[in-house]
Amino acid sequence: MGNPKAFLTIGRKEAGYRPVQQRKTDFAEVELTFHDEECRTQASRCMDCGVPFCHWNCPLGNRQPEWQDAVYKGNWREAYRLLQETDDFPEFTGRVCPALCEKGCVLGLSANAPVTVRNNEAAIIEKAFSEGYVVACPPHTRTGKKVAVIGSGPAGLACANQLNRKGHTVEVFEKDERIGGLLRLGIPDFKLNKNVIDRRQALLETEGISFFCNAPVGADKKALKKMLDEYDAVCVAIGAGEPRDLRVEGRDLKGVYFALELLKQQNRVNAGTEVAPEERISAKGKRVLVIGGGDTGSDCVGTAIRQGAASVLQIEIMPKPPVDKNPATPWPQYPQILKTSSSHQEGCERRWSLDTVRFIGENGVLKQVEVAPVTWTTDENGRMTPQRAAETEILDVDMVFLAMGFVHPVYEGLLENLGVTLDGRKNVAVDSDNKSSVAKVFAAGDASYGAGLVVRAIASGRKTAAAIDRYLSTLK
Repeated sequence: MGNPKAFLTIGRKEAGYRPVQQRKTDFAEVELTFHDEECRTQASRCMDCGVPFCHWNCPLGNRQPEWQDAVYKGNWREAYRLLQETDDFPEFTGRVCPALCEKGCVLGLSANAPVTVRNNEAAIIEKAFSEGYVVACPPHTRTGKKVAVIGSGPAGLACANQLNRKGHTVEVFEKDERIGGLLRLGIPDFKLNKNVIDRRQALLETEGISFFCNAPVGADKKALKKMLDEYDAVCVAIGAGEPRDLRVEGRDLKGVYFALELLKQQNRVNAGTEVAPEERISAKGKRVLVIGGGDTGSDCVGTAIRQGAASVLQIEIMPKPPVDKNPATPWPQYPQILKTSSSHQEGCERRWSLDTVRFIGENGVLKQVEVAPVTWTTDENGRMTPQRAAETEILDVDMVFLAMGFVHPVYEGLLENLGVTLDGRKNVAVDSDNKSSVAKVFAAGDASYGAGLVVRAIASGRKTAAAIDRYLSTLK
């Protein structure tokens, strides 16, 4: 704790965003970065608490007070060393994590001004890359054991990275054309520039990890059996790819899409992929309705605005959350409060407690959406129940994006042919070591617990890799 009084004299500051009128015309990253002196100033606010709830809140167990102190002292190399010990990919979490650490900061409780952690995390890793602190470190020896990782999202990449460091030979199989999973295709470029993924991939390949893209696994039973015979262990890290659908009248009308249909296509277009005009999903000049109030819905809002939508309305069936504090989620829990993203700031109407009754079309094309207000009641057990009002409202809409979350991993193909047991939510059932019901098959990330945060997926990948390493040590 280099400056014991800084938290009393220095206010919280965030890096902020590029101007709205500038950023909504392109897909470049919207968030700005601190220069070195600003990072040091913000790092000085850390009080090095006796019980650091920032560390306690972080799924990775990042040691924020330690690397904040290193930043304050200008020791960027040490800050990077401390950060990379617990976080495989700070360049991802420093951009897209909701900063659970900041929500647990004691200054957030006492002064409503938590230490700026996430911005400094991103600054540390970018400084490390620019100064050459990040270098390839392939293992000195190989164990002779071979592991297949199916899926190259944050969980799969973290698992592969940790196993490779242990000296095992790791091969990663990705069904899409490039690695990254939803980091690559689900998160818009304006939140995560894909060059950041390419940079990390090059490093991982130099360290000895092999990647195979356009390589779906599981549909061919014989090929799957051959993989199980060839590899000493297999990690399933395919994410929770089954989107929650809205099975109401008119769902099949042209103009109603899942959120990822828009986001994946736009990310591919940004990467230079040619899309036939008749297959292009474009909101240009259209009245857009986004159903679902979470991060994916926000990403649809920002994408539609950049495509030139005439208007964007986002609706949510749940009631509007409190603006600042929520007694139901007290500190240091992650607060269930109103979140306004950079995309919302760019021009979006938002409404809550609205249920979708039906989609209305003409000649198979979406024209309107009927919605109804919802009243929520809570019973003695805290269970909330919706009650739809009799009166309804008709919205004139040209395009709808369903952004209501993801329910579980895709079962058809890999999971079906592996024969793994599923839990009550249709995720891969695993034990405390993330081992499935099938011999030598483990599961990591969203595939094992449902849709979650990138930071939690990385933590799960690390945990699964440690379990696989222990398992491999028992093999002759």
